[in-house]
Amino acid sequence: MSIALRERGVRGIVLDIEGTTTPVAFVYDVLFPYARAHLREYLRDHVEQNEAKVAEIAARMESLMDRDVKDPELKALQGKIWVRGYGDGTLKGEVFPDVPPALERWHAAGLDLAIYSSGSVLAQRLLFGTTPAGDLTKLIGHYFDTGVGPKRAQESYARIASELGRAPRELLFISDVVPEVDAARAARMQAVLCVRPGNAAEDEAAADVIRTFDEIAP
Repeated sequence: MSIALRERGVRGIVLDIEGTTTPVAFVYDVLFPYARAHLREYLRDHVEQNEAKVAEIAARMESLMDRDVKDPELKALQGKIWVRGYGDGTLKGEVFPDVPPALERWHAAGLDLAIYSSGSVLAQRLLFGTTPAGDLTKLIGHYFDTGVGPKRAQESYARIASELGRAPRELLFISDVVPEVDAARAARMQAVLCVRPGNAAEDEAAADVIRTFDEIAP
């Protein structure tokens, strides 16, 4: 579908990351394995020197990783571990090719641009700051993680709208997960489902669908 933001009265865009701006494979095949591989080393250097305690914390974090639990403590820890990887060039942020030009277009049009992800704000900034297209953080004005609430909770989107100083209807939320789209709509945001290669199957009949950010015009 094609979306004309001006016609819809949209003044800002809120973007999910995994499966929306960034391939799912980058998160699961690159970022998560790096965090797991360096978890105990990070704990020893920055959290706890007692080896038994390190093993206890690591086992708890690894269990959360195995179950893909969106735990705030785990997400914060992963972001801190990734600092080293991004800093030494081992990790580089990955986004779909249509993302940088879309962000440029939307930013130039004066739209508020925000990220809302279960990953920590630190992790978000690291990813968008190190893409092959350059530092994209200069185009993004706001970052939200689960500090505002769960991504499938209506109240989270109401809080985001309040923090952005916008009526919910003035915001467009884009995600690859139908329950997140539904939650945003329940908060009276406009919302669309983003279908990308490698994403889990979703009920495309349950939401308006886009397959590229090229479908969204200022």
